[in-house]
Formats: sequence, structure tokens, C-alpha cells
Amino acid sequence: MKRTDADTWDLASSVGATATMVAAARALASREDNPLIDDPFAEPLVRAVGIDFFTKLVDGEIDLAALDASGSARLMTDVMAVRTRFFDDFFLDSGSTGAAVRQAVILASGLDSRAYRLPWPDGTVVFEIDQPKVIEFKSEVLSRFGASPTAERRAIGVDLRDDWPAALRANGFDDTIPTAWSAEGLLAYLPPEAQDRLFDNITALSAPGSRLATEYHPDAGAGIADRAKTMSDQWRGLGLDLNLADLFYAGERNPVVGYLEQHGWQVGARTRPEVFAAYGRAFPADDLTGPLRNSLSVIAIRK
Repeated sequence: MKRTDADTWDLASSVGATATMVAAARALASREDNPLIDDPFAEPLVRAVGIDFFTKLVDGEIDLAALDASGSARLMTDVMAVRTRFFDDFFLDSGSTGAAVRQAVILASGLDSRAYRLPWPDGTVVFEIDQPKVIEFKSEVLSRFGASPTAERRAIGVDLRDDWPAALRANGFDDTIPTAWSAEGLLAYLPPEAQDRLFDNITALSAPGSRLATEYHPDAGAGIADRAKTMSDQWRGLGLDLNLADLFYAGERNPVVGYLEQHGWQVGARTRPEVFAAYGRAFPADDLTGPLRNSLSVIAIRK
């Protein structure tokens, strides 16, 4: 189903189902030999959502290698493992002795469990923002599991197309101190103008020394959408009717690096192969992965 300006979702539909997909990838990556990440909550959260395809995937009833001879499904798991580790390290580095950031905001948090699994410094407050149904479901399920946050978690159910800065402030956000922000796997699901508005709001809320981690696809997501369509076609044969390509917004976007630099941020960026190499992984060099090679992992510091 194509996106609309006021669409909503839970974790089994539309954009919400992609959060379950990513959690399934984290569950698989956590079980690898010498894993890059350890997310003990990913697998039970996927099961709790109850999408049959992803449940079978984490249960080992679907073999990725047999499903996709081209290796694109396997690559997705590798990409999610590296991406997750990149953002994990971003938050841990932001809270280190040198930076000492004690306030974090996870935008479009989905089934992200960092508030429960990262060793946050004492006194850290972690804000999570997502659709109300998503926040409610994850909070209830993790409570049922007996999981306890490792920081002070404040979960806020609000659409990022609404006045989320006001909701953030109403829940105790302090814009006079530095904040660590993440916009992970988010930008392609926003219209181009909403992407700019997101960064404008983050900038307005960020004291000097604040940090931001995000990703940017210079091809405006066209290559990502093509790959998503291929994966969706494969999955449909196994009973998953989720057209990923329909969930992305097309259109020319302002390059993230330049936009942030123009708005008072010091920005560093690495390509996907460079981030893979930093974690001891090789990013495949073939036609299949070509559209993904120029994706940038971005870290910015507010001046």
C-alpha cells in the first residue's frame, strides 16, 4: 500500500513491519560466530509481533541461502549487523568520559532495545520516539519479559510528522545540555521536505556539543528501492505480502552532509565499505551491491 500523509501503523503493517524485519536481522546477526552485536531482545520481540515469515526466519525454518541464491538476503543481515554496531558505538562514544553526553534521543525507535541492552553511564536519560502503537507494544512486551532498562527510559508515542519537539519537552527533555541523537534507517521513509524539517528540529533542540548519527543514500534511495522490490517479490512467494518499495518516498533531497554543515554542525561521513572495513567485514564488490556502496554513515557534532 502506498504511503499517505496521515498513515499510521503497528509493528505488523506498513513501515512498522520494516522494524520487525530489522529486528529479525538483528536476531540472526546475534547468533553468528563472532557476532558484531548482541541483541537478546530481538528474537522474542519478533515472535511477539507474530508475522509468520519473520518468526520462521528467526526460528531457522527459512534458510536465507536457499531463499536467495543472489545473496541479497544474506547481505541484508550483514548490513543490519554493521549498522547496529555503528549506532551502538555512537551512543557509547557519546557517553564516554570525553563527551559525557547524558541525554539520548532515538527517533523512530521501532523494536530498538538499546535502552535495555547498552551499558549507559549513570544518570543517562534515553528518550524513544515512535508511533503510539509501536511504543505501547514494545513497552508492554519487554515488561512482560521482565526486562529492565539500563538507563532512565522515557518512551513517547508521537508521529514524527506531528509536533514531536513539544512532546519531547513535555517529557522532560532539556535543550540546554548536549544530546546524542540517532536517525537510523529513517530518512527514506520521510518525504524530502520532512527530512529537512527533521534536521531543523534537531538543530533547534541541540545545545553545543550535541551529536547526531544518521545515514544518507546519495541516490535518493532509488537503488535501495530497486533492491527492496526484488526482496519483496521473493518474500511474497513465502507468504509475506509487504512491498518495501511502496514505503519509500522518492524525490530529490538535500544532501545530508552539506545540509547539516550549513546549519551549524561539524560533519564526518564514511561510505558503507569503509564502515564494514572498520568492523573487520568486507563489503561485496559486485553489480548487485553497487547501489548500496555509496550509502553514507554520518556523525555530526553541534558547534
